[in-house]
Amino acid sequence: MKPRHVAIAVLVATIWGVNFVVIKVGLRDFPPLLFSALRFLAAAVPALWFVGRPKVAWKWVVAVALALGVAKFGLLFVGMAAGMPAGLSSLMLQSQVFFTVLFAAVLLRERPRPVQLAGMAVAAVGIAVIGFDYGVGSPIGAFLLVVLGAVAWGLANVATRYARPPDPLNFIVWVSAVAVLPLFGLSLVFEGWSADLAAVRGLSWTGVGAILFIAWVSTLLGFGLWNLLLRTYEASAVVPFALLVPVAGMLSGWLLLGEAVTPVRLGAAVLVIAGMAATTVRRREPVVERELVGVGSVAGSGSG
Repeated sequence: MKPRHVAIAVLVATIWGVNFVVIKVGLRDFPPLLFSALRFLAAAVPALWFVGRPKVAWKWVVAVALALGVAKFGLLFVGMAAGMPAGLSSLMLQSQVFFTVLFAAVLLRERPRPVQLAGMAVAAVGIAVIGFDYGVGSPIGAFLLVVLGAVAWGLANVATRYARPPDPLNFIVWVSAVAVLPLFGLSLVFEGWSADLAAVRGLSWTGVGAILFIAWVSTLLGFGLWNLLLRTYEASAVVPFALLVPVAGMLSGWLLLGEAVTPVRLGAAVLVIAGMAATTVRRREPVVERELVGVGSVAGSGSG
């Protein structure tokens, strides 16, 4: 890759890592499901005027919106609101690579190679260690919610592989738009009209900034630049940069929020990242197939 494209890849990974800190800040002003709905609303409303109609069947837009927009982000935001640290969330959410390989094997009959199975085993050990270390003095339920968010992301990745969107940015914008109403509905049911109204009435510049950063910088700019790289290079050259997301997330959580990074968690993080890196190793494939893999990776290598 050219140096400026390497810089872009590192920039996107950094944005997606810092995004978890921004989520944590925004959750001070909003209930989690309402916050998730507002970020998708802010991402979809301006972009819909420019991307045109969906370029895949509506069933795939709806399926990915429910799995990625509603389930993955809803569980992530609720888990972080329940006490899951930003840095640790950025790491555990990337275990979606692990679940994507599993679901692809079951649903797409894509047989994982020995190196992928070994990587999944290593990552599973790291996840188990982090879960035990976190659960000793913290709400384990929050940890499990984020892991379930990674499971939902894996399902969304498989659905994206089925859909094979020719324009990933168009796809993610429409996914964002479809996710808005279900998230608002869930917020009204579980968080209550009074809590939502109080959050809107007490809106601060910090809350507005968090929404705009997540919607415009992390989602639209981040995915736009990522898509540029995927159109320019093979997916195998681009996707590994997503492994920098939890590094940036844990570092920014430590620097900006004072989150503890214990030696146990740091060692387990190395295991998880190494294991996930092994799952990204691919055989040499024809160009057309690599491009399809790249399309699927757009939904599976982002942030919170």
